Amino acid sequence: MYSAVAGVGGHLPGQPVGNDELGKRVETSDEWVRARTGIRSRHFAAPGELAGDLALPAAQKALAQAGMEGADLDAIIFATTTPDRVYPATACLLQAELGAAPCAAFDLQAVCSGFLYALAIGDAMICARRAERVLIVGAEVFSHIIDWRDRSTCILFGDGAGAAVLVASEEPGVRAVHIAADGRHANKLTVNAHIKEGKLEGDPYTRMDGASVFRFATDKMTEASRIVLDGARPDWFVPHQANSRIIEAVRRRLDIPRERTAFSVAEHSNTSAASVPLAMAQKNFQKGETVLLAAAGGGFTWGAALLVWR
Repeated sequence: MYSAVAGVGGHLPGQPVGNDELGKRVETSDEWVRARTGIRSRHFAAPGELAGDLALPAAQKALAQAGMEGADLDAIIFATTTPDRVYPATACLLQAELGAAPCAAFDLQAVCSGFLYALAIGDAMICARRAERVLIVGAEVFSHIIDWRDRSTCILFGDGAGAAVLVASEEPGVRAVHIAADGRHANKLTVNAHIKEGKLEGDPYTRMDGASVFRFATDKMTEASRIVLDGARPDWFVPHQANSRIIEAVRRRLDIPRERTAFSVAEHSNTSAASVPLAMAQKNFQKGETVLLAAAGGGFTWGAALLVWR
C-alpha cells in the first residue's frame, strides 16, 4: 500500500501588506526588503484570528479537490508553531469544524519543516494500513510571535495556511521522504519562552541568527533533496518559501531550472509550516509529474519528499 496526494488547498488572511506599508511600523523600505529577501508583501491574521481559523478554509479546499468531506477522514495531522491553545491540539478543534469526528487528530511542532514531518507521518500511517485518508495541515499566525522592533526578523514572516489530503494508492504517489533534526542548534532560531504558573516567562518573540540559518537551510535542504531524489531529476521543485536567495542557492546546487521552481515567497513571505502547501496549491501539476518538496527550520529541523502527482 502506498500514499498519494489527492487534493491541496491554501488560505491567506486579509489583504496583502506591502513593504512600504510595513515601513510605517519599522524602519525599512521596499527596496531594502526585496533586495535581501525577495519579499514584496505578506498577510496578517485579524485580531482574534488563530491558526485553526486559517486552516479551516485551506482544509476545505483540499478536501473538495479530493472529492471528500471531513467525515471521510481517518486522521488529521496539524503542523503549527502557533497553536490556538496550550491544549487540546488545534487538530481537534479543526476536526470539530470539519465534522470529522471520530478520527485520529493531533498536532506536531517542527516549525518550517512541519508540513514535511506531517507528510512523513501520514505516509507511514497509510503504508502501515493504519489509515486510508489523512488530512495534513500547516498553519501559522507568526505575527503573534514577531518583535516589531527587530527589523531583521519582522520583515520575513507572515500568516497563512495550507493543506493536503493523502489517500491510499496502489501506485506510489509519495516516492520517498526524509526528515531529520539537530537540537544542538536550537538557539539559532527560537522563541525562548514558556508558561509557568499561569504566566509567560522568557522572551516571547522570534530570535534568529540569520547567517547561520541561511547556511544551514541551504545545506540541509540540498542534502535532504539529494537523498530522496537518489539521482533522479524532478519535474518541479517546491521548496520552503523563506527567502528567495535560499531558494536560488538550493535550486542551483540541485541544477533545477528556475522556471520549474516554485517562488511564492514574494507574495506571502515566510509562513513557516504553511509555506510548502501554499506554494503547492498555486501550481497546476499534471498527472505523472514528479514534485520535489524541501524545507528547513528551527530545531534545527529539515526534510524533503519526492512525489508523483496522481
